[in-house]
Amino acid sequence: MQFNRRDFLKGLSLTGAACAAGGCASGRLFDCTNGSPMHGFAAPKIPHIRLGVVGMGSRGCGVVGRVCNLPGVTVVAVCDNVPEKIAKAQKILSDRKKPKAKEYLGDEAWKALVNDPNIDVVYNTTPWVLHVPVALGAMRGGKHVFTEVPSAFTVDQCWELIETSEKTQRHCMQLENCCYGETEMLTFNLAKLGMLGELVHAEGAYIHDLRHMCETEWPGCECWRFGENRDNGGNRYPTHGLVPLCLTFDINRGDRLDYLVSLDSNQVNFKAYMDANLKPDNPRRLSKVKMADMNSTLIKTYNGRSMLVQHDVSSPRPYSRIQLVTGTKGAVCDYPFRIGFEAKSGAGLHKWFDEAKTKEIREKYKHPLHRTIGELAKRVGGHGGMDFIMDARWVYCLQQGLPLDMDVYDLATTCCLCELTERSADHRARSIDIPDFTRGAWRTNAPLGIVDIDLTKFGLKDENVKKAAGQISV
Repeated sequence: MQFNRRDFLKGLSLTGAACAAGGCASGRLFDCTNGSPMHGFAAPKIPHIRLGVVGMGSRGCGVVGRVCNLPGVTVVAVCDNVPEKIAKAQKILSDRKKPKAKEYLGDEAWKALVNDPNIDVVYNTTPWVLHVPVALGAMRGGKHVFTEVPSAFTVDQCWELIETSEKTQRHCMQLENCCYGETEMLTFNLAKLGMLGELVHAEGAYIHDLRHMCETEWPGCECWRFGENRDNGGNRYPTHGLVPLCLTFDINRGDRLDYLVSLDSNQVNFKAYMDANLKPDNPRRLSKVKMADMNSTLIKTYNGRSMLVQHDVSSPRPYSRIQLVTGTKGAVCDYPFRIGFEAKSGAGLHKWFDEAKTKEIREKYKHPLHRTIGELAKRVGGHGGMDFIMDARWVYCLQQGLPLDMDVYDLATTCCLCELTERSADHRARSIDIPDFTRGAWRTNAPLGIVDIDLTKFGLKDENVKKAAGQISV
């Protein structure tokens, strides 16, 4: 039988009590002198953040535009392998009367950027294959790193990010913007206030017709996103639907993901699209796409709750992240938004509230963070404003010396599904254990509370916030 690192680590998880008794709050044997746990970690305050952005595509240029609105942040470096993209970022800075950023140009120019001593934070918006190398390089170069989704694709990559973050004592946070969506934060607020009762089940998804990427090319590169779908099965993009639900369910903070089963449908929509839209001599028409039209993954948590996470980027259907949370008192669901509570225990819920009642609840229980900067965020743009709220929040935390809302363990717990769902789906939906990346600390880690931003400390002023160039909506 093949014996690998993951099997070894799983066996070591049984020794958690002995390890903790030895002074290490871990369920996995490792040298405690080489690092410290990152849950609840607060770095020394950085009053003025010097930001380096790697990858100047639509996401990277969007970052440059957004952070121009944030006090105490300067984009000091931009990196890409296409000169025109760097020029676009510089124009955004110039239009906002910001200093010109240092330029890093070339396929491996990021290696110099992450070691630049004049950078505090690296913002990683590269193609997926560079997410892990850039994040590791940034932490080893002494920088905190914020990395786009998915931030890792294998269990081993997840462990390497964790161990590097612990050893360097640098934040490694996944840029899961959907956690800051209005519906997701409303649901989190309702759950924390007990309005949904005891939580039982949740559903999330990434359903987004991206077949046009079969035809898309960018200067200097092929469409890497299509290549990811061509070569991989399972759920290759699990975090948009899953991470907000994990925060609401206190995953890694009182509960954890235990095991999953994953099922792939057949794949017909990519081929149908290519046959209808690509020229006969286009080599992509010969591509065999492994990514199923629909992947459905069921997850059981240690405390007995269930989750359904779906992925579909090839079916002709409207965009949806679903975002259903049900409890013993009621339920919330999006796309379209619906909500309902029992009038009294045991009365049942047989239809959603009407439009007027739904609107009343949305306003009454709006998350404080959305109440504070939600309207400013909509003005800036970027997925309805949630990108700006996400950036404002991590900037505020670093400037105030506070723990971040999400940590490297949250990254690992959700990104490992890229590998595990494919393994399960490739083997007739076999049950697969999900590693405990917290090494047992999930039992005592404090849950995320209702966070906000103190505008008097932050210095964010209405008159200084403007619509940002380069934002995307979906």
